[in-house]
Amino acid sequence: MDYFRIEGGHPLGGEIAPMGNKNSALPLLAASVLTDEPLTIGNVPDIGDVRTKLEALDSIGIDGRFEDDVCRVHASGVLDDGPDPELSSRIRTAVLLAGPMLARFGRAKVYRPGGDRIGRRRLDTHLLALQALGAEVEIEADHYVLSVPGGVRGRRLKGCDLFLDEMSVTGTEQAVFGAVLADGVTRISNAAMEPHVQDVCRCLNAMGANISGIGTHDLVIEGVDSLHGAHFDIGPDYMEVGSLIGLAAATGSGIRLRGARPKDHRMTRIMYGRLGITWDDDGDDIVVPADQELTVMPDFDGAVPKIDDMPWPGFPPDLISIALVVATQSRGTVLIHQKMFDRRLVFVDRLIDMGAGIVLCDPHRALVMGPTRLHGERLVSPDIRAGMALVIAALCAEGVSTIHNVSQIDRGYERLEVRLGQLGARIERLEE
Repeated sequence: MDYFRIEGGHPLGGEIAPMGNKNSALPLLAASVLTDEPLTIGNVPDIGDVRTKLEALDSIGIDGRFEDDVCRVHASGVLDDGPDPELSSRIRTAVLLAGPMLARFGRAKVYRPGGDRIGRRRLDTHLLALQALGAEVEIEADHYVLSVPGGVRGRRLKGCDLFLDEMSVTGTEQAVFGAVLADGVTRISNAAMEPHVQDVCRCLNAMGANISGIGTHDLVIEGVDSLHGAHFDIGPDYMEVGSLIGLAAATGSGIRLRGARPKDHRMTRIMYGRLGITWDDDGDDIVVPADQELTVMPDFDGAVPKIDDMPWPGFPPDLISIALVVATQSRGTVLIHQKMFDRRLVFVDRLIDMGAGIVLCDPHRALVMGPTRLHGERLVSPDIRAGMALVIAALCAEGVSTIHNVSQIDRGYERLEVRLGQLGARIERLEE
């Protein structure tokens, strides 16, 4: 097992380009099942979750090749048996094979997915959406079997008027996958509209789908007979951009983020602004100035401000962990409210061990009082985003920290120690 050794207390500087959006890459790998022609996806990050997803595709007979930052996936022959259960247990998006396999072959078998252990992550939206499109669902101990009534291979789903019970990102993508080859028109209301959902819909249109309303909460999909191969370049990972902005601010560093697509960060600017963070937009770049005076901005009536997550275009839940660490370096008191997952704040104990002034009110809320001088500690990464937050904390801290279980960080951030090292971070990967 690898771990990071980080010497904190040193400002960083320079330029860095964010990797491609992993949350676009993973569902688009599943979308390759919708056609028997090759799909090539550009700007794909070389991270653990992508490698695991390619292995899962290989386990059902799909040829996937990864060279530089391009994935070429060809689903000419697909096994009905479902992806390898062990691989499925390592990533949440394994379940997204259900919609494509059901739409193309009339049957799908998927195992219960894994991913970050941040609390219960229900699949009801996925199953309800596919049921509304005409699928039958059988629930077994460790897997689901979905089929079109009659069990005839290749039988088509039916378009419908579908209102999702929550703005689930993967639930929306699952419904879209089922609808693109369905008979008739499907209207999906209360749909998620994150940048990666938009990437998925635009890629499907490049493959011959007919999806309108992209970038809104109402999608209209006119089913087509078949899809063809295509090439699609995914956008920058706005979660990594938000993480790097937080890193720059917390360490007092001046960093330019190249190709960061500032339009994706309007709500991040508002929420980070409550911690005193500012930055400049320069074309498609984001420039974070050095040595910012981080001061919490109270509400107009003097009340303690709140940073909370919401469905897009609200503040992303994956950046809550980053905001919490930056808050430890900001003067004042702020309430961090993580609404969606009941275990995302469990890493707070590690920050308290480093000297942070935090009161964990309950599984969803933490009161942060800063600034506090952090010190080096032995840390363990519980999930992708908390792992990155701990890296930022270690780079702020005085002394040396070690972060273990970095395979969790590798799932979502590409060669993090190398790329941060190019900014001057004193971080090295060692073997246990």
